[in-house]
Amino acid sequence: MSSRRTSRMVKRNACSVVLALFVGGCALQTVSAREYESHFGEVYVERDSGPLKADLYVPEGKGPFPGVLVVHGGAWYMGTRAQLSGFAQMLASRGMTAVAISYRLAPAHQFPAQIEDCKVAVRWMRRHAERLKIDPEQIGGFGYSAGAQLVALLGTTDADDGLEGDSVLADTPSTRLQAIAVGGAPCDFRTMPLDLKMLSFWLGGTRRQQAEQYRLASPAEFVSADDPPMFFFHGEKDDLVPMASPVTMCRDLKSVGVSSELYVVPNTGHVLAMLDRTALEKCATFLAEQLPSGGE
Repeated sequence: MSSRRTSRMVKRNACSVVLALFVGGCALQTVSAREYESHFGEVYVERDSGPLKADLYVPEGKGPFPGVLVVHGGAWYMGTRAQLSGFAQMLASRGMTAVAISYRLAPAHQFPAQIEDCKVAVRWMRRHAERLKIDPEQIGGFGYSAGAQLVALLGTTDADDGLEGDSVLADTPSTRLQAIAVGGAPCDFRTMPLDLKMLSFWLGGTRRQQAEQYRLASPAEFVSADDPPMFFFHGEKDDLVPMASPVTMCRDLKSVGVSSELYVVPNTGHVLAMLDRTALEKCATFLAEQLPSGGE
């Protein structure tokens, strides 16, 4: 299969994912166990290209509550923070403050712009923890597809890995997370064919040309014993992101003593796995268990 044809296939599948995630989000708007407030379009950082915004879903009550960063998919070049609104509402209804973000998209903004935006968002959550009713020591992340790669990279990297972005001072809040739940996650780009152009729009070239970018974008590269517990779900018949991606990541995490779980969605591909209610329930339960709440 030619790289051009493969690239068209990825973009076509990404469009399907964006549509499916939005529909799935709507489908998850159920009666709340806990009431919550929604605040849309809050600016969390100003970039040269314009402001980046977040939608907030904050449980009613005194708090503090665990916080969860919610990161949309779309192959790093499309998608909106509204895609996962349904799951964000599910989290809020279960006593977690959900922060669904927009981030800069390729090809106008190539990697590491996306992970830098995610890290800024985590720092913003910690700086505004009191207003958001967040316990700054209990912040997790959720994402699907491209968003899953970004959240997994958040979970495995720290200040020494060179992905924090500009203007990081000594007193800057940490971007480390305490729990990760992701689906359809691409975890390792280090073994991609050297001359495959499929990700050039995002990583700036082929792996032969930009080997360091492919390494830095790989959550599996940074697995270490201090990583947070991680939950993965993946479609059994996913032909876009190979099952080997989360399987190998889980194996590597367990090898260094990090708790990790994988739920395989039966007979399901990349798009429909995101719509699986059981998988999403498992993600919400996992985050609630790993991020204890002391809020009222």
